[in-house]
Amino acid sequence: MDVVDRKIIAILQAEGRIKMAELSERVGLSPTPCARRVAMLEEAGVISGYSAKVDQAKLGLPVTIFVEVELDNQSTDALQAFERAISKFDQVMECYLMTGTRDILLRVVAKDLSDFDRFLEERLMRVSGIRNTRSSFTLRTMIARRALPRI
Repeated sequence: MDVVDRKIIAILQAEGRIKMAELSERVGLSPTPCARRVAMLEEAGVISGYSAKVDQAKLGLPVTIFVEVELDNQSTDALQAFERAISKFDQVMECYLMTGTRDILLRVVAKDLSDFDRFLEERLMRVSGIRNTRSSFTLRTMIARRALPRI
């Protein structure tokens, strides 16, 4: 990956719908070689997809909750079972395997506190293997970067 590839990535992270002609002009290539580079970045998995950025509050999901999960067992089978179960829950936006005192960190969205309570009781706490959970509600987002830093 060279400087031009990094420029392409930076521009696409900020403007995913940019036309190839404009992208090629901004990175200093003609459209065909630029399109080839984008295709190679996609094939290599560096660019893993394109999506719209949406405002979760405007979609009726203004509450963000971070849920720390401690499992009974951290074996490979237990982690895989937890991952399979949690992947079915649309409210879980991100799920991380962690180091430290908690095994899993979830980022969950909800309409309100009652909606989150239903999620906990009817979905999350029915997943086998959970020993303990701890939830923290966000008050406001201070920084939310979607583009990775340039390296």
